[in-house]
Amino acid sequence: MATRSLRTHVAIEGPPGAPPVVLLHSLGTDLRLWDPQAAVLARTFRVIRPDLRGHGLSETTRGPYTVERLADDVLALLDALELRAAHVGGVSLGGMVAMALAHAAPDRVRSLALFDTAMAVPPPEPWLERARIVRAGGMETLADGIVARWVTPARIDSPEAKGLRAMLTTTPAEGYASSAEALASWDFRERARSLRVPSLVVVGDGDAATPVALSEAIRDALGAKLVVLEQAAHLPMLEKADAVTAVLAEFLRPPSADAYELGLAVRKEVLGEQYVANALAAITDLDRDFQAFLTRTAWGSMWARPGLDRRTRHLLTLALLAALGHTEEFETHVRAMSNTGASPADLSEVLQQVAVYAGVPAANAAMRAAKKALKKEE
Repeated sequence: MATRSLRTHVAIEGPPGAPPVVLLHSLGTDLRLWDPQAAVLARTFRVIRPDLRGHGLSETTRGPYTVERLADDVLALLDALELRAAHVGGVSLGGMVAMALAHAAPDRVRSLALFDTAMAVPPPEPWLERARIVRAGGMETLADGIVARWVTPARIDSPEAKGLRAMLTTTPAEGYASSAEALASWDFRERARSLRVPSLVVVGDGDAATPVALSEAIRDALGAKLVVLEQAAHLPMLEKADAVTAVLAEFLRPPSADAYELGLAVRKEVLGEQYVANALAAITDLDRDFQAFLTRTAWGSMWARPGLDRRTRHLLTLALLAALGHTEEFETHVRAMSNTGASPADLSEVLQQVAVYAGVPAANAAMRAAKKALKKEE
């Protein structure tokens, strides 16, 4: 994808219309760092993972870079995807980029999840020296020492560590060096206190690269919640995948007390804002409490559950409505399929399943209703 003047490689998963979550990787890795978390979050969120400039399959331009420039790349990606705002998470360099993005465009960041990162990494000389060494000798010259700081000693020979080393050694040397120069000039301490965004800070208790004290400083500056992961080092996304996924999912999940507001948001994402606006405008005293009940229970409870992705839940709903002969509701959900990533081909399979298990007449009636609904959408 071309974002302004940069060709950016990005993975996008999860139902269209779901709340967007941008996950940013660290120096010397790529979007695969977040694979375990994306697999779970994509059930209920639109997960967007770019390779940062000079990393993975994104374009490598000549440096030096700045963290602010990398943040502008992410902002350009949001523009290209026509996303007004997103939750943003980042680890190490990615966390710094997330903070810079929230400062530059506060209305575009709904929340911040910051993993093993820092507001400043003085002194600059080690980063400038690292950039020089990599440009001269390539990534292999520093690989073993870097990976040893990314994982705990007990996991240095693990498949996760080997995967991280492969990411590191295939990172373009110029991209790594230029990003190291960005770290050398990074100092967010004065700007941090101006951020007004819900924030989570997570750090491994064995992180030697950005120790717990640096995360405590971010917590204090942002008024954030701090979670310290036990027996974890600098990049816990793979080494402590389940723990990272759990803490991130919990942070992103709306409070249960807001079941009505959550249900209203999910209903809009699935059925479309105009449909919901029309439905709300038609409410009378007779059905006011009934509509609120449906919004809280069907949409704020069942549809908001993370156990199934939005597309799968939609296809189940279509099958049940077809089998029970609820034509009006069925047509409404047919017209909304594109909002959850369901397709007419999916619907064809669903209705054949309905024919076998609920009877041909029910499936035939649903097929006629589906053709009618889809024709209206053309």
